[in-house]
Amino acid sequence: MGDPKRQKRKYSRPYKRWDKARIIEERGLMRTYGLKNKKELWCARAELRRIRANARRLLAASGEEKERREKELLGRLYRLGLLPKDATLDDVLSLDIRDILERRLQTVVWRKGLARTIFQARQFIVHGHVYVDGRRVTVPSYWVKRDEEDKVALNPEMLAVLQAQQHAPQISEAAGASVEGEVNEGQQ
Repeated sequence: MGDPKRQKRKYSRPYKRWDKARIIEERGLMRTYGLKNKKELWCARAELRRIRANARRLLAASGEEKERREKELLGRLYRLGLLPKDATLDDVLSLDIRDILERRLQTVVWRKGLARTIFQARQFIVHGHVYVDGRRVTVPSYWVKRDEEDKVALNPEMLAVLQAQQHAPQISEAAGASVEGEVNEGQQ
């Protein structure tokens, strides 16, 4: 069973540490999806690797057990929002890391327009301002299921604060410069 204090690592590091093409690709994905570190990206890659390995095993298998397990896998991936309803195992093999990252709560909050940037979406989640189906979720890597996607919402108090900030009068740069000039003249 193992020690409960020492959890097993859920990812594997790249074999070739200093591969320039991989590093550039990872930086782009981290910037696009607002990931904190590469470990989050490696966890998503490991999960994709597990899903695809399961699909390859099912393609090689035969019999009624294969049919049952194939239905379970496709049903699970449909509920997670990774595949359409009428998908096949070939569609599972064509999944990409971006498909996995699009299902993270951080990305869903940003895509729904609840946050201005992907980084603000992460901050809202970590600070406890995001609710999924009435439950507070503070984990940015939470996988939003297909039926929960419409139930993602901000805390009503936080929503009121954001709307108040949007309707607040903006100080123009010219007005700010003239006020600053007056203060400087008074100090001399």
